[in-house]
Amino acid sequence: MDLNKTVAVVTGANRGLGRHLAAGLVERGAKVYAAARNPETVDLPGVIPLRLDVTDAESITAAAQIASDVTLVVNNAGISTSAPLIGGDIDDVRREMDVNFYGPLAVTRAFAPVVENNGGGTVLNVLSVLSWFHPAALGSYASSKAAAWAMSDAVREELAPRGIAVSALHVAYMDTDMAAGVPAEQKIDPADVAAQALDGIERGLAEILADDTTRYVKGSLSSSNSE
Repeated sequence: MDLNKTVAVVTGANRGLGRHLAAGLVERGAKVYAAARNPETVDLPGVIPLRLDVTDAESITAAAQIASDVTLVVNNAGISTSAPLIGGDIDDVRREMDVNFYGPLAVTRAFAPVVENNGGGTVLNVLSVLSWFHPAALGSYASSKAAAWAMSDAVREELAPRGIAVSALHVAYMDTDMAAGVPAEQKIDPADVAAQALDGIERGLAEILADDTTRYVKGSLSSSNSE
């Protein structure tokens, strides 16, 4: 995909990885709708702020009508409540599934006709190393990302005949607000992750593994399943 000719919508673009993805797209010549629940919090030069709440169907529909020229959808918005599945608040579990699974699915469903009408394009889902590694302390988050990984694979097959590719970005800890309590040496620069993601989109990669931890865990899947 030639990002210089791309029109992108990035959810959760007001901070963290989403802001870096939006900035990187602008640097590569793309037109960018920077989507957020509160668009007034978007302060990145060169983007078009767009109101979009991934848990609000009317908000998603309205955004798809406004951003009617989009060819790249970046499902970046996400949350982590640190809820375990048994001991945690069930409302937190539902909220993570709403934002991390149903949210990107709803956005993809709304924008797929837009992208198809514009000649095809790409959907990028921002996932996690916890798509494959499921510690009890982060059971809710890991479950939502595992579900989003399965969704990415299924939607990739479903959208391919419509000229829409689906990429999944997997990464461990980044230096963002979500990982504020993690030691600095364990975190990767989100600007680097964004650059890898955009390179992967340009190359048409189905999966983008952004750090050594993620590559190790993905590479260990076959051996762990055989034991």
